[in-house]
Amino acid sequence: MSLNRQKIYELVEHVDVSGDGERDFDYYDLFMLVVIVLSLVPLVFKEETGILVVIDLVTAVIFIIDYLLRWSVADLTLKKDRSVAFVVYPFTPMAIVDLLSILPSFAVLGEGFKLLRAIRAFKALRVLRVVKLVRYSKSLMIIAKVLKSSRDALLAVCAFAGAYILVSALVIFSVEPDSFATFFEAVYWATVSLTAVGYGDLYPVTVVGRLVAMASSLFGIAIVALPAGIITAGYMNEIRKIDDADKDQLK
Repeated sequence: MSLNRQKIYELVEHVDVSGDGERDFDYYDLFMLVVIVLSLVPLVFKEETGILVVIDLVTAVIFIIDYLLRWSVADLTLKKDRSVAFVVYPFTPMAIVDLLSILPSFAVLGEGFKLLRAIRAFKALRVLRVVKLVRYSKSLMIIAKVLKSSRDALLAVCAFAGAYILVSALVIFSVEPDSFATFFEAVYWATVSLTAVGYGDLYPVTVVGRLVAMASSLFGIAIVALPAGIITAGYMNEIRKIDDADKDQLK
């Protein structure tokens, strides 16, 4: 293994080379955080002025360099054979996020990108750059660990919530056929009711429909509270682990 590749790996993957439990190369983390935030600036403007295009392209080039650096040390990151890792890395979740967040920036170039410029959803993929913050923020990394460790419980809650939305939509669609033109509108209403948002654009008008809405709202509050409790418990557990590790190092 070349020394340069090892240094690149330590740079982009937050490796602790000092043995003190602290991540090295924090300046790189800070630099990338600034670049990510800067790359989001063009998204808050409707018109693409010259300076905004430059910001978008410059930050995209930096992201490409970061992507290539990570790809070059994929074998060290994935702990696989170099040739296998080179093929596998582009299909890892974060690599896909990186690529999708970069591509829209080049829709401003050339005639060949006219179609891409016309697709607003494609341009909106730049919002995925927010996900990149997980790599460089310690707090967000803790949240990511919590989500990973609590994956089974959260998936169970999501499945339960999805089933509840479907059942609520089926019931309200049956008892309020005049208030909901399509089943999708019923699903939309059930989702809004579950999250206690209540836009008021769709609502039941019959007594039976309102009783269903009341039950849906009451049970929805309990379902929405479950993920918050799971994530909070997991977060506190991770914080305790970090505190215990710090105490062990001081001994």
